[in-house]
Amino acid sequence: MARKNKILVPEAQKGLDDLKQRLLKSQTPENAKFEVAEEKGIPLNRYDNGDLSTRDAGRIGGPIGGQMVKELVRQAQKDLMEKNK
Repeated sequence: MARKNKILVPEAQKGLDDLKQRLLKSQTPENAKFEVAEEKGIPLNRYDNGDLSTRDAGRIGGPIGGQMVKELVRQAQKDLMEKNK
């Protein structure tokens, strides 16, 4: 699957991939979406998902992105608390 999202800071890609892999306990960051799709019973192919509904795509990407955002917010809050000490 081709990535359509452009990351604003390309140097951050490895860090984001590591976070995704750690949070989802996946073997590789790329496999995370396939593991989520399998858990939810959504057929996801490696190359062509033109018939995948928007709803199903959201059911796959939502948990991944949601967990990543929650963790990034948690880390930022922790850093701010430590700075204010």
